[in-house]
Amino acid sequence: MANTKSAAKRARQTITRTTTNRRSTSTVKSNLKKVRSAIEGGKKDEATEAAKQFLSSMDKAVKAGRVHRNSANRHKSVIQKALAKLA
Repeated sequence: MANTKSAAKRARQTITRTTTNRRSTSTVKSNLKKVRSAIEGGKKDEATEAAKQFLSSMDKAVKAGRVHRNSANRHKSVIQKALAKLA
């Protein structure tokens, strides 16, 4: 329980930010799972479409500062290489 008005406000801000961050990272993770399952299944068209969604969500998360730039680049690189092997 907050003792001051400013501490109460910070607690409210934390709740809002936590919710937003969770939503963003959850989207990225679920999109990554879709891409990986499509690649493992050998479904090139489905994997390509899922990769587009994944790359978009990852770039948005990086832009907002929710995912580190280097981590995002590493994930994107691995996915692109896996897609190239499907061809």
